[in-house]
Amino acid sequence: MNFYIGSGFQNKEQVQFVRDQLIQRGFIHTYDWTENERAASKEALVEIGQKEKDGVYEADLVVILLPGGKGTHIELGMALALNKTIILYAPNREVEDFTKTSTFYHLPEIQYSDSLDEVISKTIDLKRGE
Repeated sequence: MNFYIGSGFQNKEQVQFVRDQLIQRGFIHTYDWTENERAASKEALVEIGQKEKDGVYEADLVVILLPGGKGTHIELGMALALNKTIILYAPNREVEDFTKTSTFYHLPEIQYSDSLDEVISKTIDLKRGE
């Protein structure tokens, strides 16, 4: 099963932890944006943006780790539009706080978790059900 992880740079270590756990279990990572530094030119933005877009497109599963920025939410929107399986990680049950949540977080095709271990176990369960 191919996967992509969308999140912000502030969550780089969590993204790498989830990535490593899934790769160890035979999942295929479609694109690892954590290997990049912040883009310093328009050309770099275009190149990275295309790779991230392709990564979402090639994934069977998209994991979104909150909090995230504009790019994270664009990746979530792409995953929704492409009918990808989505697991949303929101620490501290923030999706239940109506002052911070988004309507999109509550769509039925999104599986929610407030634990990284649960994100990994849900992902493994999805692979078993292929």
